[in-house]
Amino acid sequence: MTTKPDDVLEQAGRWRGQGRKVALATVVSTWGSSPRPVGSQLAVEESGKMAGSVSGGCIEGAVVMEAQQTMESGAVKLLEFGVTDEMAWEVGLACGGTVRVFVERLD
Repeated sequence: MTTKPDDVLEQAGRWRGQGRKVALATVVSTWGSSPRPVGSQLAVEESGKMAGSVSGGCIEGAVVMEAQQTMESGAVKLLEFGVTDEMAWEVGLACGGTVRVFVERLD
């Protein structure tokens, strides 16, 4: 099921309105294979609830962990994930490639 960008932002806004910490991850660039296009977003709430998607596989898990750190520190992050064709399936990039994801805390 694909989540529309507006749905991700609306959910993030609802969580913030309830006083919860929230981080937003956005795909800012891709090269080669990428399961999600530039502009795809993932909102992460402090208890680990998520809305949207930036990739899948191990990348999504790593982004969630970074988002939780960003909620606490407030420090923005630019994450880059890249793999060889041989490692691609393990991390969720079906044919190799690079994905850059910007993570920020919503205040």
